[in-house]
Amino acid sequence: MSQELIEKTKEIEQHLLQYQEGIDTHMHGFDIANLLVQINEVDKELYKDFLTKLPKVLLAEVLVELPKSMKENIYNNYDAKTLANITSELDTNKASDLIQHIKDIDETKANEVLSNLSKKEQKTIKNLNAYQETEAGAYMQVEVFDAQIDETIGESILRLKEMKKENKIDNVHHVFVITTNRKFLGMIPLEDLILHGPNEYYRDVLEEGKITVSVDAHENVKNVVELSGNYDLSVIPVINKNNILLGRITSDNIHDIAQEGATEQIYNLAGVNDNAEQEESIWKIGKARGAWLGLNLLTAITASLVIGLFDATLQSLVALAILMPIVASMGGNAGTQTLTVTVRQMALGDISWDVAKKTIRKEVIIALMNGMVYAVVMGIIASIWFQMPMLGVVIGMAMVINLISAGFFGAIIPLTLQKFGIDPAIGSTVLLTTVTDVVGFFSFLGLASIILL
Repeated sequence: MSQELIEKTKEIEQHLLQYQEGIDTHMHGFDIANLLVQINEVDKELYKDFLTKLPKVLLAEVLVELPKSMKENIYNNYDAKTLANITSELDTNKASDLIQHIKDIDETKANEVLSNLSKKEQKTIKNLNAYQETEAGAYMQVEVFDAQIDETIGESILRLKEMKKENKIDNVHHVFVITTNRKFLGMIPLEDLILHGPNEYYRDVLEEGKITVSVDAHENVKNVVELSGNYDLSVIPVINKNNILLGRITSDNIHDIAQEGATEQIYNLAGVNDNAEQEESIWKIGKARGAWLGLNLLTAITASLVIGLFDATLQSLVALAILMPIVASMGGNAGTQTLTVTVRQMALGDISWDVAKKTIRKEVIIALMNGMVYAVVMGIIASIWFQMPMLGVVIGMAMVINLISAGFFGAIIPLTLQKFGIDPAIGSTVLLTTVTDVVGFFSFLGLASIILL
């Protein structure tokens, strides 16, 4: 064990001792989890000993920060009652996630953990886990700081103090104003409340700084990230179809949602299933990737068939075979640039089918500009290389054609997939590669057949 790790371990142990003696000390779950990961790599016995020393409140905070494999180890080695105690210390959204994770590993144990929770906790977790993974409700926590429209600011602040003292809520930046039957009226930043006296009623101050942005519990969770960015909000209220306040999605969850969405896009653009990659089974991961490789093989055969149409041309001029990959490669890279930008902008809501013409026009113009520049460069290189000026003309024309095609289809393919309700990140790369290969080979060899032979 390194000296730095030893010093960090001693530091955390000192914090734990102070905590157990009732001394208020700040220890963030992320820091402890990061240390435990390092300890586990060099001394598993010390890691296990460290876990037993953690109070349940801290263990709950640490658990959500640990890597998946270490979480599963804890689920397997702790009994249902201990796991239930840990679950009770978590915010409701994290508690529901923990139960769902345990259920994925051992459904029987997950049910045992639930049975050790209070009836209220059981009901809350079951309600949250009933939402689909893509729905906003699956990410919300029901702990909120709300105030009724006929309540005074002072009364609500006293209640918040009690909630904070009992560690029932954290990360509070807004008060949600509701009616007596919990209909959401709007939220007010806490910083705005200091402008008003404790005896003022919410009904008298609500209109001054209220924010009415909210999201339906069954709405796609991607909209939460969009709303947060558009309105610069650190929290989004969650309501039902009757406008009843159900909970909130906080900044840490919004960050996680955005990160998960970005990861999913990266995986999909590479033809990889993000859910499959979470599996430990090599067979399942290989099977998921193999499906896309199989599709890619079919598209590669298509490109080869195009080449086969010009076998006589290739046999008569070997230089074509040497230069041919350059045309396809340039088109593929240009298309990938357009595709990546288009898919990302679509995910952010910046472009849609309705404004597709402007996007396609822009990408075609950019492709034309680059195509002209590199057509001249490659044309000169090919002319000098093979001492054939017209060969330079052929490859230059082919590159312009293929780069324009790449710019056009790099934008049109994801937009078309979205139009038909298909995730634009899935399959776009394979389709685009086929187009740029086919167009590149056909234009280059076709022009060579006409001009050179």
